Amino acid sequence: MPTTCGFPNCKFRSRYKGADDPRHFYRVPKRPSILRERWLEAIGRTEDTIVGQTRICSCHFTGGEKKEGDVPVPDPEVDPPISVDISALNNSHSRSPMEKKKPKRPRMSVDRIVEGIRHPAQTAVAGGNPLPARPLVALLDGRDCSVEMPILKDVATVAFCDAQSTHEIHDKVLNEAVGAMMYHAITLTREDLEKFKALRIIVRIGVGYDNIDIKAAGELGVAVCNVPGFAVEEVADSTISLILNLYRRTHWYAEMVKQGKKLTGCEQIAEGGTGATRIRGEALGIIGLGRIGTAVAQRAKVFGFNILFYDPYLPDGVEKSLGITRVYTLQDLLFQSDCVTLHCTLNEHNHHLINEFTIKQMRQGAFLVNTARGGLIDENALAKALEEGRIRAAALDVHETEPFSYSSGPLKNAPNLLCTPHSAWFSEQSNNEVRESAAGEIRRAITGRIPHSLRNCVNKEYLMPGTNWPEAPPPHPELNGSAVAAYRYGPPQATHVVVPQPAPQTSAENHTIVSQVPLLSASAVVNMNSETAMSITTSKAEGD
Repeated sequence: MPTTCGFPNCKFRSRYKGADDPRHFYRVPKRPSILRERWLEAIGRTEDTIVGQTRICSCHFTGGEKKEGDVPVPDPEVDPPISVDISALNNSHSRSPMEKKKPKRPRMSVDRIVEGIRHPAQTAVAGGNPLPARPLVALLDGRDCSVEMPILKDVATVAFCDAQSTHEIHDKVLNEAVGAMMYHAITLTREDLEKFKALRIIVRIGVGYDNIDIKAAGELGVAVCNVPGFAVEEVADSTISLILNLYRRTHWYAEMVKQGKKLTGCEQIAEGGTGATRIRGEALGIIGLGRIGTAVAQRAKVFGFNILFYDPYLPDGVEKSLGITRVYTLQDLLFQSDCVTLHCTLNEHNHHLINEFTIKQMRQGAFLVNTARGGLIDENALAKALEEGRIRAAALDVHETEPFSYSSGPLKNAPNLLCTPHSAWFSEQSNNEVRESAAGEIRRAITGRIPHSLRNCVNKEYLMPGTNWPEAPPPHPELNGSAVAAYRYGPPQATHVVVPQPAPQTSAENHTIVSQVPLLSASAVVNMNSETAMSITTSKAEGD
C-alpha cells in the first residue's frame, strides 16, 4: 500500500517514487511531549485528529534527512529550520532522592503468569525449536482489523498488508508470520506459499477456498481453514431476491422509470415486462444442496415453487426430510427446471459446469441464477444463449473476472442480464460474524494445537500423508464443494458468533487428529507492506 505524506499540501506518495528518488518517511514522534506538540503544530493536527499511521516525507527536513529534535517545515530551502534541543530536555529532568532510592518493580512476563497452566507441548514445536514469543498474524488482503483485534490482541501481533499478490507483502510478514487471514482478493499458489517461512495456519474469511492451493499448503505443513456457516441467510435471501426480479421484471421496470419512460396503459406495461411470469407451480432446480442450497429451497417453497435438486454427495432420504424432489443426474435437473440456481463451490472438476452443451439441455426460456462462484458458468456461452433467447434472463452475483465491469468481457452486450458485485453475502451482522469466526480460529491455533484445536480445517488429509484418514467422498466429475456441506457438516445450523475458546470440536469434516503443534502469544497491531516499513499503531488504537 503506497504511503502518502501527511504534511499539508504535500501530495508525495511512495508509489510515485523514482529509481533515483532518495525520499523516505518519518513517523510523528511520541515523546518528548514538547517535540510532539511542535510536530503537530507544523502539520496542522491535534491529538484528536492525528492518525496513528501519519508520516512525513524527508523533503521537509534540511538536507533531506531528519536529525534529532528537527521539526518539519514546508520548504527547507526557503523556510528557516526548526529544532528542539532534546538533550537539554533530558538533562533538565532530575529525579528526587526518594525516587532514586525507590526500587523498580520487575515486570511480570506472560510466561511467568501462565506458568503451570500452559500445556507443556505449547512451549516447543516438533524438532524442539520454540516459536516466537510474539507470534505474528497477518491480514493479507485487507486493512480493517477492528473486529479481529479484540479477539487476538492479547495473544498475537496483528498486521495488515492490503496486498493483491505476495509481491506486495512485506518481508517481515513473509519471514515471521505464523498465521494469515485472507478474503478472496488474493490467490495463494504453491509458489506463493513457499515464500512464507514460518506460516502454520491460513484462515479464509468466507466459505470458498478455491483461491488457495490446499494440497500444497498441507504438504508444506500449513493448515487451511474456512468459515462454512458464513452468510447462509444473506446469500439465500439474495438468491431469492434475484429469482423474484427475474420472474417479475422488477429491476427492469425500475430502470425504465429511472430513465424517464412513461409506461401508461396495459400495452406499454406488457411491452416493458416481456418475459414476466407467474411463480406458483414453476420448477426451481438447485445444484448443490448444502447449507445455502437448503436455505434457498426452504424459502422458495413459500412462493409456490416445486423444488428439484441435484447433489451426488448426499445420502438418500434427505429429500424426504425436506419435502422436495431429488434427481440423480445434472441432465435431468436442467431438463425439468424452469429456473436453475447454482450453490456449489468451484474446483477443477466443475469449472464451466454451465457451458454451451449443458445450456442446450435446459428448457427453452429458462432462468439462470449464480451466487456461488463465477467460474461455474462459461460467460461466452451464456452471452450467446441470452442473445438467442434460449435463456430468458440471468442474474449473476459472481463472475469469472472480478471486479465485474459491463463495459468489458463477453457479457457487455448481453440482454436481460442482472449483475451484482459479489455482494450477496453482505450484511452488517454477517460481516462481523465471519471476521469474529476467522479470528477465533486463529486464536484456537495460537492457544491450542494444530490441527487438533481447529474446527474447520479443510486440508487435514494433506497435512500428514502417512496418517490413515477416513476416506472422503471422491470428487464428482460434475459437482463438488458446498454440495458436500450437508454430508460433511450435518444439517444446517443457525448462524452464530464463534466464541474464541480453544475447546476442540470433532465432526465429519475434521476427520481425526494428526499432529499436535503448538503456538504461543503476544499483542499489537501492525501495518505491513512491501513499499513501507513496519509500523505499530498507538495504544489508543489497540484499545478501540
